[in-house]
Amino acid sequence: MTVPNGPDTCSTTEAAKRLGMAVRSVQLMVDRGELQAWKTPGGHRRILRSSLDAWLAARGGQAPAAPVGAQQPGPGPGRPLTLLLIEDSVHFQNLISLVVKRELPGADLHVASDGIAGLAMAGRLEPDVLLIDILLPGIDGATLITSLRSHPQFARSQLIVVTALDEAQRAPYLLALYGVPVVHKTALVTELPPLLAQAAVAHAA
Repeated sequence: MTVPNGPDTCSTTEAAKRLGMAVRSVQLMVDRGELQAWKTPGGHRRILRSSLDAWLAARGGQAPAAPVGAQQPGPGPGRPLTLLLIEDSVHFQNLISLVVKRELPGADLHVASDGIAGLAMAGRLEPDVLLIDILLPGIDGATLITSLRSHPQFARSQLIVVTALDEAQRAPYLLALYGVPVVHKTALVTELPPLLAQAAVAHAA
């Protein structure tokens, strides 16, 4: 069955831009049935926008739409410090959220529970700080960090890894983690605040 191009569908390129993903990743999502799509007579995928909206809503919700004619504040000192936590443990989501709210009460904190949702949210939010667990469902944290580093739009984002893995267990991920501060989950309360303070200073500069 084919569906004509129209406002109810979008291309894989348009979907990838909205999700902050590579076009190939969107194509794989279509192949897995995560997004509903049809092919045009020319063989191009057209993705149903309602399925894209449903996928986003199930993984953290959509970014609020700006009023017509209004401009969203861009990255930088003109907006609150924006943080994105990508962590699948509800316990550590809550703990890190408490630390962030205590240290940075004016910050804007968003939470994703898996790597795929986190990548999509990162593309929409362009956060100042990304707090990422290494072991994540969907996309592991090391792969996620490597992907984020390949996108120029995240060059200004500060990465912080939070993990329950000890140094020996982190060995397979050393290349991805090079130059990234790593906080062991047992030391979150003491080691995370100084890193958040550094991010706040960099944001205000």
